[in-house]
Amino acid sequence: MPADLLKSVFGHDAFRAGQQEIVEAVTQGRDVLAIMPTGGGKSLCFQLPALARGGVTLVVSPLIALMRDQVAALRAIGVCAGALTSGNTEEETEEVFQALDAGRLKLLYVAPERLGNIGTRRLLSRVGVSFIAVDEAHCVSQWGHDFRPDYLRIGELRAALDVPLAAFTATADPETQTEIIARLFPEQAPDVFLQGFDRPNIHLAFAPKNGPRQQVLKFAASRKGQSGIVYCGTRSKCETLAQALCEAGHGAIFYHAGMDAEERRIAERRFQLEDGLIVVATVAFGMGIDKPDIRFVVHADLPKSIESYYQEIGRAGRDGAPAETLTLYGADDIRLRRGQIDEGQAPADRKDADHGRLNALLGLAEARRCRRRVLLRYFGDETEACGNCDLCDRPPKLFDGTQHVRMALSAILRTGEYFGAGHLIDILRGTDTPKVRERGHGDLPTYGVGKDYSKGEWQAVFRQMMGYDLVRPDMERFGALRMTDAARPILRDEAKIELRQDTIVKAPRRVAVKTLVGDEDEALFSALKAKRRALAEALNAPAYVVFADAVLIEMARQKPKDLDAFAQLSGVGAVKLERYGAEFLGVINGAVDAVHPTRRKLAGRDAGVIFDQLQASALELARGPHGVDKPLSLTTAQIAKVAQVRPQDMAGLERLLDEKRAERFGVAFLDILGAE
Repeated sequence: MPADLLKSVFGHDAFRAGQQEIVEAVTQGRDVLAIMPTGGGKSLCFQLPALARGGVTLVVSPLIALMRDQVAALRAIGVCAGALTSGNTEEETEEVFQALDAGRLKLLYVAPERLGNIGTRRLLSRVGVSFIAVDEAHCVSQWGHDFRPDYLRIGELRAALDVPLAAFTATADPETQTEIIARLFPEQAPDVFLQGFDRPNIHLAFAPKNGPRQQVLKFAASRKGQSGIVYCGTRSKCETLAQALCEAGHGAIFYHAGMDAEERRIAERRFQLEDGLIVVATVAFGMGIDKPDIRFVVHADLPKSIESYYQEIGRAGRDGAPAETLTLYGADDIRLRRGQIDEGQAPADRKDADHGRLNALLGLAEARRCRRRVLLRYFGDETEACGNCDLCDRPPKLFDGTQHVRMALSAILRTGEYFGAGHLIDILRGTDTPKVRERGHGDLPTYGVGKDYSKGEWQAVFRQMMGYDLVRPDMERFGALRMTDAARPILRDEAKIELRQDTIVKAPRRVAVKTLVGDEDEALFSALKAKRRALAEALNAPAYVVFADAVLIEMARQKPKDLDAFAQLSGVGAVKLERYGAEFLGVINGAVDAVHPTRRKLAGRDAGVIFDQLQASALELARGPHGVDKPLSLTTAQIAKVAQVRPQDMAGLERLLDEKRAERFGVAFLDILGAE
């Protein structure tokens, strides 16, 4: 029967590789986890069984645009399908209800957020749901890049309806697969279908950043008139790069989360409908995009992980025709990603795992053999050399980099692991800078031992060292490089290391640009900006309300030692001296005070102890008592007010907070205040 429906309804003469056994398992009512490559035909694996089985198939899908596209496609082939989304008109919603009541609807699409609605649960309990299909099942992984808290409700719903469940994803390493099974199939393991991750039509390429804007423009120039996606790490970069592409004669638009909803919808619609359009976007763009003829995907900045990379490049070539990718990366990307992990709120074991994932991505970036083999091996897949990646096209020249890596490691250790790559390179190249003289580093044995390499070549060596995870930036020391255990055998001459010659590139020639601060002050300037950001967030105000950039630049340059010197900085008045002087002096002089300003005002008072307890409780309940509700937070000012006023009932709390926050945090807060 499924084969008959395949032809009569969907118009296909045969299944794609791996589809038939999944369709048969789902049709027979078995629990299924199917991991298939993007473009491998996942949707057919639950749409066809929905027609073969009786009742309604509930499809949990993460994006409204994706649901609407699939519903439209099903209706176009005569299948009665509908979606309940926040984007529906009243008429569309009423049409879905009527089709359900009449028993005509075969597939009902809902977003995971809707599963928390009591009305939706009652509806599903009475309309005859026969099985549940979960699309993009990796969203259930709490530590994944696309985590959706409401996906955690699916297991509970499945148990309540007592129906089989089929979960589908294209992005799941072994750890994520285990988490999906634990959360969606807690009673009994499903039948797992692993159809492989290879997309042989996609050409893979990486390149070190060497004038990244020009690299992107050059790549796009040879592909003019083709649809493509360019991913950037920041919103501003999206806008400026889209403008540069337009000026170069391409049709290009930008897309990021800072745009209002209507602007984003227009951009999505244009990209879906217009030929040859390039969208320059943050990762806010992509999931659910089902445009089959995207011919290239460029990452102007390093992705967050191999999972993110694989999913994002998978948006190219869904029609099976040749497609191309290019990923640019540099040392700044690596420092940024390491810093995001170290400064995050995850527990230590999770941070270690995230560093491991980043190491895997960097290993892919600096791969020495077939890139596709490295990528697929990460997902537990094996293949021969592909012949369709940059390393198969032009095998890289390797050389024994042990000596230069050992020089760099020695410089790191002899300076106490307290400096970034810029200063270390000055030492290795024997550059006589004020910082080198001030620290006496010109007397080190490593001073000048690396004169044979240019600054750009040394930067590439340090980048590859970070790629091999021999060194990591220490965020507590403003990004200073610290050696990992993996480096010790090399330092002791117990191991060798090969480097890629082609990524040891000369520094590009640039027009002289006036920088905000010198290289030697860059790390301190970044630390001052981080402190300003934290203070501004506590005030719920723009950063310049604390200090303008010009004041931070003067701090970084002059490095005042005490409040008297701090008061002499332009832009520091009496109030800001009192309010922020100690905070910024702590950063400048290396003794960073981690206590929040609002908390410091309560130091030595009973309210300070209560503040700590309330703050811990607020963090614990941010997503509700079960960790699945919409995030809700309190400012430090609100917590401090509760600690000082100490209301004894819910009405008093509502006066200080609001009804919604009092409902979320009230019981726990009153317990703390009552105990006090």
